[in-house]
Amino acid sequence: MNPSPPRLLVVDDHRKIREPLAIYLRRFGFDVRTTEDAAGMWALLKQDVFDVLILDVMLPDGDGFELCRALAHKSAASVILLTARDACADRVQGLDAGADDYVVKPFEPRELVARIHSVLRRRGPPGEATSVMPAPLRRFEFADLSFRSGCNTLTRSDQSQVRLSTVEGRLLEVFLEHPNTVLGRERLIELTSRPGSDLFDRAIDRQISRLRRKLADSALQPMLLQTVWGGGYRLAANVVQYPA
Repeated sequence: MNPSPPRLLVVDDHRKIREPLAIYLRRFGFDVRTTEDAAGMWALLKQDVFDVLILDVMLPDGDGFELCRALAHKSAASVILLTARDACADRVQGLDAGADDYVVKPFEPRELVARIHSVLRRRGPPGEATSVMPAPLRRFEFADLSFRSGCNTLTRSDQSQVRLSTVEGRLLEVFLEHPNTVLGRERLIELTSRPGSDLFDRAIDRQISRLRRKLADSALQPMLLQTVWGGGYRLAANVVQYPA
C-alpha cells in the first residue's frame, strides 16, 4: 500500500503567489491546500492534519511570528516562514518563534521544494509526528520562580509573569528536568531539538544569555544559569515539579 503524500498548507494573502505556488508544489506529489489568512488556517487545521505549513509572516489578520508560537502548541506540523524581510534579526525572531525554516521573498520555487523535503526528512514519514502523544504539561517551582511548560510562562515571586519564546521555554524545561547537572552544548541541542528544527552551538549560547536575563540573574547574586568552563551550563537550583 503506497504511503499518502505529504500534506502541505500554504497560508498567504497574495493570490498571485498562493495559487501558482500550490500548482507548482502539486507537480512534486504534494497534497496542497491553501488559505489567504490566519482565520482560514485555523479552520483548516481543525478539519485536517498537515505535515508542513508554509506561512507568510505578514497576514491581514495575524502576525506570522505570533502565529508560529501558537502553532507550536496547537499543531504538530512543521512551519516554513515566507517573508520579504531578510534582516538577520528577522530570521532569528522567526527561528525563536519555533519556525523550522525561513524563506525570503522573492524565492526560487525549486529551492522551497528542497527546503520542504529537508524538513520532511528531519520530521520522518508523513503522519509520524502527528501520531506522537504530546508531553504532559507540568509546573516547576524553583528559586522563588514558577514555570509552566506548554504555555512557556515564567512567574516571579511577586506574581509578575514573563513570556518565554518557544526555544527559551524548551531550554528552561530541559534545565529544570536536570537541575544541578552540567549539560554540554551538544547535549542541550539534542534535548531541545524537535523534528524539523536545527540549533547550533552559538545559537544555544545566545538563547541561554536571553533566558538568563529573563530569570533576573545579576552580578550581585549567584546566577541560576551558571557557565561551567569547558563543560557547558548548569541550573543551580532545587526543583519541585507538579502536574500542570
